[in-house]
This record gives sequence, C-alpha cells and structure tokens, in this order.
Amino acid sequence: MSLRDFGLLVLICLIWAGSNIISKLVVAHWGVPPLYYAAVRFALVAALTLPWLLPAPRPTWRMVLVGLLMGGGNFALLFMGFQTASPSAASVVIQVGVPFTTLLSVLILGEKIRWRRGLGIALTLLGAVVVMWSPKGIELSAGLWLIVAAAFTGSLGAVMMKQIEGVKPLQFQAWVGFSSVWPLAAMSAFMEPGQVAAGFAAGWPFVAAVVFSAVVVSILAHTAYYGLIQRYEANLIAPLTLMTPLFTIGMGVVVTNDHFDLRMGIGAALALLGVLIIALRRNQVMPLLTSLRSRLQ
Repeated sequence: MSLRDFGLLVLICLIWAGSNIISKLVVAHWGVPPLYYAAVRFALVAALTLPWLLPAPRPTWRMVLVGLLMGGGNFALLFMGFQTASPSAASVVIQVGVPFTTLLSVLILGEKIRWRRGLGIALTLLGAVVVMWSPKGIELSAGLWLIVAAAFTGSLGAVMMKQIEGVKPLQFQAWVGFSSVWPLAAMSAFMEPGQVAAGFAAGWPFVAAVVFSAVVVSILAHTAYYGLIQRYEANLIAPLTLMTPLFTIGMGVVVTNDHFDLRMGIGAALALLGVLIIALRRNQVMPLLTSLRSRLQ
C-alpha cells in the first residue's frame, strides 16, 4: 500500500471514530432523540444521492430490505445505545458484528468456518463479554445490548448485500438513505414527541453534526473506503480499519470522559485480536463487513 493511500485510510478511520463521539454528544449531551437524529441524517443522504437512485437494483425488495437493515435499523439501535453506552465500550462490543457476519455467511451463503476463524469468533465474543462484565456478573446495560442488536442487524444486511450484484457505492448510499428515512421519520413522530423542538434547541452544532455525519462520513469517507477496497485486497484493508475502535477509545477518554480501566483494556485486546484473526482469513463479505463494523457510526 502506498503511503498516500495509507494516510487516506488513517483519515477515514479518524472520521469514523469522530462520528462515534459526535453521535454520543448529539443523543446523550444535546438531548436530540436518536430516531430523529437518524431520520434527519438519512434524509440528507437520500437528498444528496438521489441522482444515483435509479435504475433500481434487482431484486428491488432485497435492496430495500438491505437498506433498512444496514441503515435505519442499524443506526436507530446504535444511536439509542449511545444514549447510555460510552463510545469506548460500544466500539469494543460492536466488534461482535464480525462473528455475527461470519456465522450468518455460513447459514446464508454456505461458507465454511475453519479452526482459525472459529478461534477468532471465540476471542471476539470473549472480549465483548469481558467489557460487559462487572463484579456482579455481566452488566446488562441496555445501551450495550442495543449496540449488540445493531451489530446483528447490520451484519444480516451485509450478508444479504452479497446476494445483490452491480451496486456502486453512491447507489448503495442512495438506497440506504431512501429506504431508511421514511420508517425512521414515522417512528420518531410516533415515539419521540417534541423531537423537532429538541433539534432546534440544539442549534447549529446539531446541524453541523448532521452535515458531518451524512456528507463527510456516509458519502465522502465511505466512497473513499470502497475505492481502497477496489485497489487492495480486503484482507489487507480490514485489519487496518481496527484503527477506528482504537481512535474511538482514545477520543472517548479525552472528549466524553469515558471510563477505561484494565478490564476494558483486556476485553478490547481480546476482541480486536479475534477480529484480526477473522479478517486475515479470506472472506467474501469482508469488504461490506469492515465498512459496517469499522465506522460504528
């Protein structure tokens, strides 16, 4: 990999990590309801990528379902989780999306799991359990369980996406935005009264967060990432995207005052080692998976 492309990948990982911190600030510190935040984000994504919406991929129903899973469903659960979960803990727990995707690829795509990938799955799950562990046992934090649910939803969408051919990055973003904005807006209107007022109360920082999330993260960073995937093998790119959770942990400690102790350090090391083992094995769904897992947005 050239030094220029490596620097681009570092920048992408920093953008993804920054998005995690900003999302935490929006839903937990600025009081913006998570479904409303997700709906506004995807409304902007849908508007900016509308020219790439057509012609519709075939089968269209599968593309809509994938868009809902990797977009609205994943981000709704993620942002809801960020209301109580710290970005540092979430960046580790979200790694369970890697074994989820591997197991789903066996069930849906008929892939095989060798012993090394099995070891990677076990280490990743063990690391997540260590992060959720407390002296009283596994900490049943609602926020972290929502993060787990977000990881599963996104992983299912990533595997199903593998069954759709010929979808370009901007067309994929267009369908994620189009498929997600309507159900998110409806759920926010029903479940989050006063959400528009909360957005106005947050002011220009909220507007800047939405623009950063939709334009810089979803459109620019992901498009650049897919370009790297096309130029290099996925099993080279995937391990390097582990910089994202590391950056997230560092930013979380500095910006949102996340608690990070030896237990979380051990859990993070185990989880990231497991992800690394899985990523170094050739995997048909790894490009989509790393995009989903690494951004954590």
